[in-house]
Amino acid sequence: MRVLVVDDSRAMRLIVIRQLRQAGLDDAEFIEAQHGIEALQHLGEGTVDLVLSDWNMPEMNGLELLRELRSRDDQVLFGFVTSEGTPDMVRLARESGASFLISKPFTPNNFRDTFEAIGVRL
Repeated sequence: MRVLVVDDSRAMRLIVIRQLRQAGLDDAEFIEAQHGIEALQHLGEGTVDLVLSDWNMPEMNGLELLRELRSRDDQVLFGFVTSEGTPDMVRLARESGASFLISKPFTPNNFRDTFEAIGVRL
């Protein structure tokens, strides 16, 4: 499985990757991007199975990234990992095509439970 982790904080990208490995994705290949524009470049270079994106980032935020992917008819599995998880944001994320939103702080169990609920095998 190839996983693209998009966050403007390198430390947060590393935390997400560590938590994903502990959740059961220890054999995954992880790709990192600082913002949506960089994520689009990576997505154009090869197949990605899962995108985990922060919501607020410079250049292109996570919602803009998701909407751009869906406008291209790219149905890659997409979820948000963000500090902002209001009901309105969850609704907006789902309406835009996200499969889930995990609020920070999170644990490996949050990822495991979320992936199980949407049918992703670890």
